[in-house]
Amino acid sequence: MDVRRRWADAATVAGGAAIAGLCARVVAPGTVGDLERRVFELVNHRSDVWQWPLWSVQLVGVLGMPLLVATGALVLRRWRLAGALVLLVPLKLLVERAVLKELVHRERPGTTIPGAVLRDVPSAGASFPSGHAIIAFGIVVLLLPHLPRGRWRVAVVVLAVLNSAARVYLGGHAPLDVVGGAATGAALGAVLNLGVGVPRRTAEPRPAGRPAHG
Repeated sequence: MDVRRRWADAATVAGGAAIAGLCARVVAPGTVGDLERRVFELVNHRSDVWQWPLWSVQLVGVLGMPLLVATGALVLRRWRLAGALVLLVPLKLLVERAVLKELVHRERPGTTIPGAVLRDVPSAGASFPSGHAIIAFGIVVLLLPHLPRGRWRVAVVVLAVLNSAARVYLGGHAPLDVVGGAATGAALGAVLNLGVGVPRRTAEPRPAGRPAHG
């Protein structure tokens, strides 16, 4: 397969890291500010009728999801995509646990936000960043170059956004936890895109004299 490395992925790495770093700085004191609390309550205090649909959507961000998607990629013989999806799991664990959670410790909304409605989520434990958001947005950034423009791209982005909203609705995370997680996931996905390359669109001519990447 003819592949390329994109400046857009380099920009995503830089932008995602910057947003994640800004979120980490804001939440570093371990508290939840007034504006973030109001946003949390706006989402978290919705009707319980949404609990099971949103609980199902959050599964998009479980640790095994990249491996499940990688299986589909293997069936379609997208070897580079499958490899990147597999690598997303250890990379996520490394950055989340060995870096971000070591630098920032903020408890979950059940401890930091009075009146938080908890729906089958822990009341305590490290909250920043959202691991579900890291996985969901990492998958999105890896998948987008392989999907045709249009409804499929929109669908995967919407699922990732709903996954993050679900984590707030369920009471598992405050808003900046999922924003920081989403930015981290996007950055990790872009790093992997740069590493393995993404498909060159058939309409894109290769610059003269430039060889195809492995």
